[in-house]
Amino acid sequence: MSVKKIYLVRHGQTDFNVQNIVQGSGVDSDLNEKGRQQAEQFFAAYRHLPFDKVYTSVLRRTHQSVRGFLELGLPHEQHAALNEISWGVREGTRITPEEDAEYQGVLDQWNRGETFARLTGGESPDEVAARQRPFIELLKSRPEEENVLICMHGRAMRVLLCQLLNYPLTRMDSFEHRNLCLYKLHYTGSMFTVRNFLDVTHLE
Repeated sequence: MSVKKIYLVRHGQTDFNVQNIVQGSGVDSDLNEKGRQQAEQFFAAYRHLPFDKVYTSVLRRTHQSVRGFLELGLPHEQHAALNEISWGVREGTRITPEEDAEYQGVLDQWNRGETFARLTGGESPDEVAARQRPFIELLKSRPEEENVLICMHGRAMRVLLCQLLNYPLTRMDSFEHRNLCLYKLHYTGSMFTVRNFLDVTHLE
């Protein structure tokens, strides 16, 4: 079997990112000017690659982040499985670990292995992982797609990387992310390996 190359990126910057407002899956925001620039820089760096398929979440900020590739007419599928984690009633509010005890408490639970924990009305990492698993199986089942571009969201990307690389979800935060950062992975038919970790050279 040939090696499947997966280019996994987080969406570009939004005004909510700048303001430290949680978006989650319930806030369907647009890229801001810098985010659009990041998308253009990524496209300029990788437009030469023969992508067989582009996968995104159903949220606009992922579509806008790979717009250049979509405008080339590349095959595209959107999957709710790639949506960001839901932060429940806290979506659209400004919460940070330093300022919000409830939010920090849930993050602490995850680090202790209590990945079933969630904010009120939101999702747990366990639930995100469960909805991602059918997509992972779909990805594995398509060997004809040798070069794949996936655009998704920060926390959900951390969960997905844990699953692809067989890490426990307690290791989520090992996978740092920035807007329009790239993780490149290879899949040999039996295992995934990381080739590029938090690559932002295309933004420099």
